[in-house]
Amino acid sequence: MVETITATYEHDNDDWTITVSGRGKELTAKAPGIIAARDRVDQLVEKLASNEHPTVVHLLNGNALEFTSAYMTARLTLPEQAPLEVPPSGGKKDPATATDPVGSDASGTAATDAPEVPAPASGEPPPEATAGKPALHPSKQLAKEVQDRTPGEVPVPGTATASQVARA
Repeated sequence: MVETITATYEHDNDDWTITVSGRGKELTAKAPGIIAARDRVDQLVEKLASNEHPTVVHLLNGNALEFTSAYMTARLTLPEQAPLEVPPSGGKKDPATATDPVGSDASGTAATDAPEVPAPASGEPPPEATAGKPALHPSKQLAKEVQDRTPGEVPVPGTATASQVARA
């Protein structure tokens, strides 16, 4: 017959007191949280039954379901994370460089090495937006009518879309 080992958990302020009993012995320990307490129970069970894998019943306030609920909540709860810091947008200029006359042309605007390239009028994304992405297989591409649709445009059966009228 298999004898079970009982692990009893008690919450003491910020710590947990664990009592593991079975096979005529009782071991007690403390741990800083329920997850650490559960790990400590595994170590204590190893001391009681070193060459076996006994059945261990975990109890919180005398209830296995209450322990399971508390333990799984602790395991599945994400830790508090600091909020993400979003860097300032690229549109802001550094005050030190905004008043610097070096790099300015006669009109007072900053000179750039590369001219601005306007976005394609065809509605296709700029080449740098698709750089590094593999081309889709023709069977995976959208139909021309869907690709030409403007955002928010909902097709009505039997009517032409704005892009279809423009092409006509």
